[in-house]
Amino acid sequence: MKVTVKKNEQVANMIFGTIYPHYLRRIEKNGRTEEELKQVIEWLTGFDGDKLQFFIDNKTTFRTFFEEAHMHENAHMIKGVVCGYRIEEIEDEFDTYKKCRQMEKLIDELAKGRKMEKILRT
Repeated sequence: MKVTVKKNEQVANMIFGTIYPHYLRRIEKNGRTEEELKQVIEWLTGFDGDKLQFFIDNKTTFRTFFEEAHMHENAHMIKGVVCGYRIEEIEDEFDTYKKCRQMEKLIDELAKGRKMEKILRT
């Protein structure tokens, strides 16, 4: 599938704090912990738990969240399909959408029980 400007804007304007509980529920029902979720997000974005809480408390959009992120140098290694979109085929002009899907791919891997070393591309 191709990302559209409309789809990119929809994701960019979503509030991180409203989606985070869904991420947490997903991984916890599969036996993973919030600490592991935070570790994965910190690896990808550079944000520690305090910064994540700041974004949640301040109703930060995904656009701002990813604009402030310092994406890991190995983020380009995150490949695969999430919600019908092949991550490596998402055009650069849809940067926020691509970064969101990269994070969701890591969270999917965590929920599916993949080893942390593999999730963190070490």
